[in-house]
Amino acid sequence: MQSSPRFLALAGTVVLWASAFPAIRVGLDGLGVAGLSFLRLAVASVALAAVAPLAGVRRPRGRDLPLILLCGLTGMSAYQVLLNWGEVHVPAGTASLLVAFAPVFSVLLATAFLGEALTARIVLGSLVAVAGAAVIAFAHGGARVSAGALVVLAAAVVQGTYHVATKPLLARRTGLEVACYAMWSGTALLLPLAPGTVAALAHAPAAAIGSAVYLGLLPSALGFVIWGWAVARTTLAVSTAALYLVPPVAVAVAFVWLGETPHWIELGGGALGIAGVVLINRRRPPAGAVPGAGAQRSATAKVTT
Repeated sequence: MQSSPRFLALAGTVVLWASAFPAIRVGLDGLGVAGLSFLRLAVASVALAAVAPLAGVRRPRGRDLPLILLCGLTGMSAYQVLLNWGEVHVPAGTASLLVAFAPVFSVLLATAFLGEALTARIVLGSLVAVAGAAVIAFAHGGARVSAGALVVLAAAVVQGTYHVATKPLLARRTGLEVACYAMWSGTALLLPLAPGTVAALAHAPAAAIGSAVYLGLLPSALGFVIWGWAVARTTLAVSTAALYLVPPVAVAVAFVWLGETPHWIELGGGALGIAGVVLINRRRPPAGAVPGAGAQRSATAKVTT
């Protein structure tokens, strides 16, 4: 039962971030790449600013500023612009597949810089999950090498970098604090897009504006908070493995929201993705140890030295 809150946090993140892919398609109609990118982050920043005083969010320390800037640049501003631009040319389902590669970059970076173990089980589970994502891509008729696909892959790389960059911050700051710092710095980096966003709002349809508000409040503000809370309480490999579930969930959300009917091949790819996640998470702790405690202590000790 100890792991239930972590499971719920990861599951909530998966659902919220999966819903973002069809929501982006709606928001792009009228707001454009620049307008949607800035408005989404601005809404999230305002929401977090309203909550911050009540939640006791502390001011960042000077030594944290470089990492905060890196988190804002990668996980917020660069990710939003790259993903939104990519979804102009790549279908939502294919985009969710390509972003699913982010955990691969996260695990590799965590192995190189945070000292987290890269076991054969994690490697095999990752390969199975990626294979499931590839099946979904072929079902959409995509996955061809194109400029749009490469841009979305770049979004996956910067998201993977964000996951690793937050880990040292989460060792001494709460998930809400890290989400606030990253969101505010990412929004500040996109301030040059504010004038164009205001102009786009004048003629954007209500559905696009509503989608941007939804993206800012739920997938961005709430999603990053609960994601940070979960990452702080488990190893990066386990927490990011859950993100392989985003593509099949995105297909289901697109079916409910946009009326896109999933193909049976997509369902098979989703099953493979789930199998990969299960395989990654089936790691046996040392005899007599509390499940997950040793890995968490090891990761925390590494990043706080």
